[in-house]
Amino acid sequence: MNIAVVGLSHKTAPVEVREKLSIPEPQMESAMAQLISYPHIEEVTILSTCNRLEIYIVTHETEQGIREVTQFLLEHSKLPRSSLRQHLFMLLHQDAVMHLMRVAAGLDSLVLGEGQILAQVKNTHKLGQQHDGIKTILNKLFKQALTAGKRVRTETSIGTGAVSISSAAVELAQMKVQHLAACRVAIVGAGKMSRLLVQHLVSKGAVQLRILNRSLERAEELAKQFCEHPIQTHPLSEMMTVIAESDLVFTSTSATEPILDRAKLEMILEPNRPLMLFDISVPRNVHTDVNQLANVQAFNVDDLKAVVAQNQESRRRMAQEAEGLLEEEVSSFDVWWRSLETVSTISCLRDKIETIREQELEKALSRLGSEFAEKHQEVIEALTRGIVNKILHDPMVQLRAQQDLEARRHCMQTLQTLFNLDVEKQFS
Repeated sequence: MNIAVVGLSHKTAPVEVREKLSIPEPQMESAMAQLISYPHIEEVTILSTCNRLEIYIVTHETEQGIREVTQFLLEHSKLPRSSLRQHLFMLLHQDAVMHLMRVAAGLDSLVLGEGQILAQVKNTHKLGQQHDGIKTILNKLFKQALTAGKRVRTETSIGTGAVSISSAAVELAQMKVQHLAACRVAIVGAGKMSRLLVQHLVSKGAVQLRILNRSLERAEELAKQFCEHPIQTHPLSEMMTVIAESDLVFTSTSATEPILDRAKLEMILEPNRPLMLFDISVPRNVHTDVNQLANVQAFNVDDLKAVVAQNQESRRRMAQEAEGLLEEEVSSFDVWWRSLETVSTISCLRDKIETIREQELEKALSRLGSEFAEKHQEVIEALTRGIVNKILHDPMVQLRAQQDLEARRHCMQTLQTLFNLDVEKQFS
């Protein structure tokens, strides 16, 4: 079997392409069911965030498996094949393993070292198990990746001062205005990204905050987390009224279509009054046509790259330290992966010897006569099983004990030759 990953990210595709590939959590079950139904995909899970859509698979036939994932992405995005293919990346086995490790560690993020991605990888693991996409191999891979991500954050300094997309948006806002404390700020949405927005806005000195959400109760729960700050809450139905009274608006909702466009803003904005919109959602919450308004400035996740670039060099030095830890985790996974070959050889050897034992036992019992066989079968059965187990014990212990991968493989080949084993190649 082989591991492969097919996907796109902020490095390979602009936001207008990424949002067409985004798979919201409520659609995960049907998406994974469709992928696992393909004949060449044995295991699958999907990592979908605002900056990436990656599909991890285990397959017997790598080329066919990748073709099936690509077909799924074409159907899901409804993009022409030529438009989609130019943005996709495909990585196989060790490259795919290292890629997931780097993603979990925050080394492949728009904001190097950001912490939110580790929780997203953990959720991808959970959903993959919940929807029967993850089995033995991806289960081990994602556990190893989560371990790698945690190690990087605890054993290196890359997490120090690292920012999320939310804090990068706040940094950008701070660069664009003179006094954040004097700005009236609206946040549309009350999820995790919005919580981080509030956290970073408060830390930068913002004091006039209003949260809007479809569920007013959820907006109030978020405001209560910052009870020392006077944060107003509003239902989403009051969005345009609140925006009309705001200087900065941050949008972070799960809406699949824009909730703000030029027509809506034209109706409520006073002439010549400036407004800044920071859309950190994928799919985007703000339509591109708002840029046609003279006093409106709109920024999306791709615009955050300029903010991130300022801190990139110092974080890059930290990342080099992290890469060494990831190499250790990749090696650990590789040892486990290769040990699967040992399992198949041992299993085949045991099955062959067990078949011989059963055949010879049946012959012996038939010669002893039914009366003797019935009376002593249990003893004879235990005797033959004991002999088989003792014969197999040392070869199995020695095979598992081989730390050198080439030596282990040589031992397996020797066993296969000496015992004429026809090992079913479940793992390649």
